[in-house]
Amino acid sequence: SLLSSNRFSLTPFRLKDNLRPDKQYITSWLSAGWTNDVMTYANLIYLAVLTERIPIIPPFIPSHIGGHVPPIPFGEVFDVPRISKALEMPILEFRHVKDPNSTFVDELGCWNTWEAVEVHHQEPRPSPHLDLLKLDISYTTAPTWIKAAPQFENDVHTSFWGLASLSYPELRTMALTPPAESRLNKVMLPPDEHLLCYDYLYYVCAFTPFDFKYDFSPAWRYVARYMYFTPRLLALADEYVRRAMGVSGGEATPPFVSVHIRHADFSTYCGELPKDDCFAPISVIARRVREVQDEMWEKKGIQINHVMVTSDERNETWWQEIYAQGWLSPDHSRTKELYGEWYPVLIDAVIQATGAGFVGTDGSTMSMIAKRRTETWSDGASRIYKWGYPGADDH
Repeated sequence: SLLSSNRFSLTPFRLKDNLRPDKQYITSWLSAGWTNDVMTYANLIYLAVLTERIPIIPPFIPSHIGGHVPPIPFGEVFDVPRISKALEMPILEFRHVKDPNSTFVDELGCWNTWEAVEVHHQEPRPSPHLDLLKLDISYTTAPTWIKAAPQFENDVHTSFWGLASLSYPELRTMALTPPAESRLNKVMLPPDEHLLCYDYLYYVCAFTPFDFKYDFSPAWRYVARYMYFTPRLLALADEYVRRAMGVSGGEATPPFVSVHIRHADFSTYCGELPKDDCFAPISVIARRVREVQDEMWEKKGIQINHVMVTSDERNETWWQEIYAQGWLSPDHSRTKELYGEWYPVLIDAVIQATGAGFVGTDGSTMSMIAKRRTETWSDGASRIYKWGYPGADDH
């Protein structure tokens, strides 16, 4: 009922031919790492709420695992029917409106938000989605008043209502300027009113930049908290946890503290400081784990004996120190072979989100989202440890 046709042989049709003329839609593209892309789609769906439109969600792109890996549909990671029911609104995926194998290039007018707020760039935010989805976009630069914090020249956040206002006739008309030529066919199209689209929606906030990390974040409170993983992914992650714990088939999965330790790309922030001085020592993380265990005992009478660690660290000596704590980790030695290259990070994300408690890395959006999920889904205790210099997490 959300599409002009129930047929899924969509190759001969333009994208918009598959949309109902009496409905309005909204979409955007990705251009970041996977967790940031999850946040981007939460922002997209929240904008759909504000503009009373149907979100169309493209697949996730493999920015963190390499361009040789195919994209993965949003609905293979997140339980779309459950999200839709919780939000009481329809949600579509891009594969429902355009055949992924189509070679037809759709021309579309969209808003360029990046150039409006990023003083050092004179073009829209680039995205692999345009080639992947066979789109030829004519961009219109949005007005600078969409910027959330105009007093900070180098901050690139836009405001939700600044963007939402562009979907309504009065502000849209006031904001229109001549569109730029599209990359392929050199067409010049104003922002489409039927299928509203923006170049980039990661840097969007309601009140203050990076407000996802605060408990008032509307994108979290009204959308992302309902972005549950698929039953298949939940069951698969549970298998990895049970295998690591040595739990037999007839036993329930014991409660655990999930720990996310991010090192690899964060080493660039250490500068000339040795990594051993920059990254938090395991003793610091262990103290945070004990705090979570103690809080859950005091708060709920739950004794947590298991700790599951996920990390991008590759140093075997470091991992031996982790195991010396009695801590565990998922065995990904055959994950790519069995399920594909997306699944190590997906399984880790589920494990991070489904513990009775959580300890994560300051500055990591993956930790930040796992913290929110643990607190909201499990009423669990959480801690974020600081790092960057010796004694950073002293308290």
